[in-house]
Amino acid sequence: MKVLVTGGAGYIGSVASEMLLDQGHEVTIFDNLERGHREALDTRAHFILGDLRNRDQIRDAMAKTRPDAVMHFAAYALVGESMEHPMWYFRNNVVGGAHLVEAMVDMEVRKIIFSSTCATYGQPDRMPMTEDIPQRPTNPYGESKLMLETILRWEQQRHGLQPVFLRYFNACGATKKFGEDHDPETHLIPNVLAVALGKKEQVCVFGNDYDTPDGTCIRDYIHIVDLAEAHLLALTGQHVGPFNLGNGDGYSVMQVIKVAREVTGHALPVQFEPRRPGDPARLVASARKAKSMLGWNPKYADLKTIIQHAWDWHQAHPNGYSK
Repeated sequence: MKVLVTGGAGYIGSVASEMLLDQGHEVTIFDNLERGHREALDTRAHFILGDLRNRDQIRDAMAKTRPDAVMHFAAYALVGESMEHPMWYFRNNVVGGAHLVEAMVDMEVRKIIFSSTCATYGQPDRMPMTEDIPQRPTNPYGESKLMLETILRWEQQRHGLQPVFLRYFNACGATKKFGEDHDPETHLIPNVLAVALGKKEQVCVFGNDYDTPDGTCIRDYIHIVDLAEAHLLALTGQHVGPFNLGNGDGYSVMQVIKVAREVTGHALPVQFEPRRPGDPARLVASARKAKSMLGWNPKYADLKTIIQHAWDWHQAHPNGYSK
């Protein structure tokens, strides 16, 4: 298939592009390189430098490539930043997303695999989280993703789009080529590994008084390769609608640090800080629907494997993609 990948220079988009190309698909990456990395572009892909906030740029790219499907990763994705600058998120994630959808409708491209998030659920009513629980975002990031899901649902009714919403939990891990390099870095595993690399003195843990076995937050971690595999599976058939992507098993912050100590051989000193506002004690996915309908079967569910792959990449790229 001919696939247009927006945000293909980013963490998840780069791995999805790599796997699409490995399977023989023709890939065009559309990215403004604002938060992605030129070094994360797979050299086998066509690359178009462009910004979704510019309607003409994405329309021209769509007209030139005439893709069979779109994988949409391009978005801002920092919860804290979204609270400080909500309009950045509505302009980039919602307005930019709407421009993409308009271009798809104009060029009669029907299939879109949308990189959504468990942040659309907000504080969940039950655990593990299924796709039918209420969506009540607690921050502009989650709200912006839900707004684009809503836009896509209406365009599904009006113009026959076939949107798939893949709601991620905590993406982590790496391939040999591509890994995680954000600025600022807010994710736990790369911040833990930064201590092992000597780039930070200690791991900051926000809250150790939650109602969990060791008092720290529990989250569902999913390997980046398994995330990308779900996107490839969603390309086939007539799948539409939401699918949660997670392992269904949660690990606490301290469990992650313990495994990272085993993998890196580093003591990884910890500094406990006050809770962050709005952090739930547990966020764990039910991915039963993705497994039954998409045929998705995560290959790297083991936390030690996830951290080992991330550690291998960070050792090979101690400064990320910077040369």
